[in-house]
Order: sequence, then C-alpha cells, then structure tokens
Amino acid sequence: MDYIIGQKPPSNAPAQLSPQAAADPAALIVDGDQRTFVPDVIEASRTVPVLVDFWATWCGPCKTLTPALERVVRAAGGRVKLVKIDIDKNRGLVQQLTQLGVPLQSVPTVAAFWQGQIADLFQGALPESELKRFVEALLKLAGGSLPSADLLAEARAALEQGQPEAAADAFSALLQAEPESPEGWGGLIRALLAMGDEQQAKDALAQVPKKIAEHAEIAGARSALALAEEGRRATGQLGAFEKRLKANPDDHEARYEMATALNAAAKRAEAADALLEIFRRDRTWREDAARQQLLKFFEAWGFDDPATMAARRKLSALLFA
Repeated sequence: MDYIIGQKPPSNAPAQLSPQAAADPAALIVDGDQRTFVPDVIEASRTVPVLVDFWATWCGPCKTLTPALERVVRAAGGRVKLVKIDIDKNRGLVQQLTQLGVPLQSVPTVAAFWQGQIADLFQGALPESELKRFVEALLKLAGGSLPSADLLAEARAALEQGQPEAAADAFSALLQAEPESPEGWGGLIRALLAMGDEQQAKDALAQVPKKIAEHAEIAGARSALALAEEGRRATGQLGAFEKRLKANPDDHEARYEMATALNAAAKRAEAADALLEIFRRDRTWREDAARQQLLKFFEAWGFDDPATMAARRKLSALLFA
C-alpha cells in the first residue's frame, strides 16, 4: 500500500464540522461590516470561535496575512470562523471597537472572539506556523482542537501502541491536510520503518518539502532510517558479538555493533546500555564514537522518548561523575 502524499487519499480525517459549516462551508469565511458585525461575530462566537481580520487595501502585510488566515481556517474544518473587515469602509465600527479597547490604530489586526468577548488578538503579519498556534490556543480555550492536532495525536498514539499501519494511515491523512507538516512526514517515515518497509520510508524521505528538510522531526526520521539500514546488516550477528564480548569485554567494536543490532531489534534500553558501557570503559575510543552514536539514537528515538530520557540521565551521571 502506498502512503506517500498525493498517492493515497486521507482515510480517517475527523468528521467534526460545525452544523453551519456542514451546511455551507463558505459561511466560515465572510466579509463583514458594521451592519453584520453582531450576528457574524458576537452571536456566532457563542457557538464557534471567530477570528476578525481588520485589513485595508493599502496595507502590504495584509496581502500575505489574509490568505494565510484563510488557509488555516479552512484546515480547521468548521471549528473556527473568519470575518474580514475593511477598516476604511467601516470607520464607525472601528471607532466603536477602539473605544472598547481594541487597538485598531494599525493593520493588520486580528481579534479572536469567543462567547461574545475578545479572547485574544495580535497585530502584524505572522508566519502561518504561528497562525496555527494562535488558532490552536483559541480552540483549546473553546474546548476543541484543530483536525490536524487530532490526527497527530491519533497517529502518535497508534505508533506508541505498536500499530504502525494505523499510524501510517493517520500520518498520511495529516499530510493531506498539511503537506508541510514536519511532524507528519517524520511520523510517516517512522511508521513505515516500524512496518518493516524501508523502501517506502526512503521514498517518503525523498518527498519531504525542502522548506522543512532540516527540521528536527525530519532529522530524527533521517537518523532512524540510517540506523535501520545499519542495524539490518548487524542483526543476524548478535550471537557472534556476544561471543566476542564474552572472550574480551574490552572488544568495543563488537559492543558498538551489538548496540546497533539491538536498536534495530527495538531493544532501545539494551542498545543504549551497550554504548554507555563503551563510554564508561573508554571515553576516547574511536574519537568519542560511542557517545556520538548514542546521540544519534536520541535523535532517532525522539528527545521525549522514555528510552532517550533514561539513557540521557545515565550519560549525564557518567559525564559529571
């Protein structure tokens, strides 16, 4: 089965559209004015969070912010609404809102409304990634979340529970919604590796957008793929490495190769302990190769992985002993 973006439709995108959006998706992004402000913003915000984009035709940053806002709102799948207001055509409304403490001296200004009140706001053109975080915070306040956040949580849970196929489905669906999601690409590569499909993992890595190629999530997935390749070559020799170490406990090369094989066999704690033992015995072996490989393991596993955190504590104890 193909999991690469563009080849597989999302199979499990959450169906959580608001009734208003399900009936008329165009109602999620509207042009507002003084006459419609109360129903479009104040009343609507009692059931769905509303973003109000105050803009002007002469405002350069507005030309980049508004399209980005529209993309984020569409990706939210009915969980949030966007109302766009031209300040030059609605000076009376701007004056009223300014008297209420809304800072509209400069544009773009985006105000978030929930339950009839302003919940948050920002001024200036933010990057799309920050817009997503702004909307996520607003949805969290309203007791919801972005579909992409739901998919990411579902995918990660499936991967942690040893269900890589379900995880690959969810990561693939996430990438359909957000093609430049580093978490989506990194997770998909890890899920494919967990399925034993190294070639598809390589294909996925080759399709990662250049814009996010150096993101920590992608770097970790790249390390995981490299370690899988190394481990594949060493896995069948675990018994030979153990015999060599029994004959000579200072055979660091055997212990190093054994660590790689153990990691490939998903025995993370044992793999880390093998490298830590090399470091304990000889910190300078092969120009600090054991510690460097251990750091590569951390990157591949993820810095918040329990095995990473446990091994990092042990490494710290050795470094500062």
